Amino acid sequence: MCGIIGVLGKHEVSPWLVESLKRLEYRGYDSAGIATVNEGKLDRRRAVGKLWNLSDLLVHEPLPGKSGIGHTRWATHGAATEGNAHPHRSGPVAVVHNGIIENFRELRAELAEAGITPETQTDTETVALLTRMFMDRGMDAREAAVATLGKLEGAFALLWLFDGEDDLLIAARKGSPLAIGHGDGEMFVGSDAIALAPMTDRITYLEEGDYAFVTRAGAEIFDAAGRRANRDESRIDLGQAQVEKGGYKHFMAKEIAEQPVVLADALRHYLPETGLNLPDDLDFSNIDRIVLIACGTAHYACAVAKYWFEEFARIPVEIDVASEFRYREPPLSKRSLAVFVSQSGETADTLAALRYCSERVAKTVAVVNVPTSSIARETDIMLPIFAGVEVGVASTKAFTAQLLVLAVMALKAGRDRGETDAATLAAHAETLRALPGLLNQALAISEPISHLAEQLAEAQDILFLGRGAMYPLALEGALKLKEISYIHAEGYASGELKHGPIALIDRTVPVIVMAPHDKLFDKTVSNMQEVMARHGMVLLISDSKGISAAQDGTWGTLHLPDIAEPFAPILYAVPAQLLAYHTAVAKGTDVDQPRNLAKSVTVE
Repeated sequence: MCGIIGVLGKHEVSPWLVESLKRLEYRGYDSAGIATVNEGKLDRRRAVGKLWNLSDLLVHEPLPGKSGIGHTRWATHGAATEGNAHPHRSGPVAVVHNGIIENFRELRAELAEAGITPETQTDTETVALLTRMFMDRGMDAREAAVATLGKLEGAFALLWLFDGEDDLLIAARKGSPLAIGHGDGEMFVGSDAIALAPMTDRITYLEEGDYAFVTRAGAEIFDAAGRRANRDESRIDLGQAQVEKGGYKHFMAKEIAEQPVVLADALRHYLPETGLNLPDDLDFSNIDRIVLIACGTAHYACAVAKYWFEEFARIPVEIDVASEFRYREPPLSKRSLAVFVSQSGETADTLAALRYCSERVAKTVAVVNVPTSSIARETDIMLPIFAGVEVGVASTKAFTAQLLVLAVMALKAGRDRGETDAATLAAHAETLRALPGLLNQALAISEPISHLAEQLAEAQDILFLGRGAMYPLALEGALKLKEISYIHAEGYASGELKHGPIALIDRTVPVIVMAPHDKLFDKTVSNMQEVMARHGMVLLISDSKGISAAQDGTWGTLHLPDIAEPFAPILYAVPAQLLAYHTAVAKGTDVDQPRNLAKSVTVE
């Protein structure tokens, strides 16, 4: 979602602010702006659309100053206009914000009684107006910011800059992440380490409810109760924070191609030759239920994992969308294990679900890509997926890495519960260890997919079909396609075709069938025949045996290498991703930053 950056520097900060905002583009945005204090005077520049519009504006209207804040906005309250863009200003106060101020309407009514009228449609402006009101009543900047925080409800990361204060930033975090970077006579604040990486590798993460007074001498941090708080400083790996395309046209293409290496790294950690390498306190022997909670693509990874846990460990598994789980308030027991899957580790709904579960289950486990994230820090056990920075909004390498970690967890569950014997476990481990090589082979179908995509790009509706653990892959394939190509796509369990979706089939509707030659293959072929009998365009994705048995009458085929049945979804994720990518390229859409979407969803 929205990206935040703040700099108290030794030199002109406008170039730093814009460069850091570029590093936050992956989060998704529709406008951008910066504000600085120069010789005691606060000023700002804002622009709608991509960052180059802001950069062009700054060429014609420079913004000097050695202290400043910046923001990329993903619109929630109010349209994407210059007036609604951040930073918001009221008199001596400028504010940038990620999140939602839930009680902003009530606060506006309170401000109206004081004769203060908003000029924008945003919830964020309320923060600036309140802070100014308190300053007009005689409070200094610090007192006014703290008083404002006491009025706010919702989830937010906030950063204040003040007229006449060229050595002060005030930062606050409740729900949305915020980090402080330490330099030599300089200080920085950012939404994540990626934004701060060019300036420092020394990071302090604010905890839930913290606020901080940041000067060039350092940061004073206070907890939600107003008590001085000591937060650890950590070093980040600047190599892990690189966001270069590496010669690829798009980040998504690069990240698809990185999957063999990513999985190899994860396998070295979790599945060395000596066996499973998972924490000892991740013990499934006394667990009677597993709850898998996530959003979006991560939710589909959980849907695949349900098949594995139930097959290998014979343990009941419930999967839930985090935004539904948190309000459903389901009954839980001390013999339940709750697993939270999130690329960013900051997904607001998933974090709220975690907090609901924390005192109600035996253990909470995070499967995350950012080991320093809120979800990682607040769970009992954290399992990193080792995917590295993922910039493309449509998740690719993080998805397959999540699947791999969940697969290893399922194998351990089977071993702990005595449901998977040593020979079966060893065979499954060898299949997983072979995945990097198999994914490399799968990447070779990129060129034939690019030709098929020319026709797919002309479709208005596309269906994906799969059975068993391939059903969640059908859902994921459809999600990827609609995310970046804007073509309406739906995934269905193959057996459900006759229960409604078959009414959509005609000559103009491509149907993509994901079907390795497994024990369910013949059933899937029957569903394919039903589609072809109604002149549907069937694209079959299968292995040699499957294509040989069922290619007659298909519009096209994609050949994948053989893989043992349980783990085919990890391999078949590659063609699903490539189909979405090449179709989006054929349509000319923005592959890495599709409209209306954000990488890190830190608001409800």
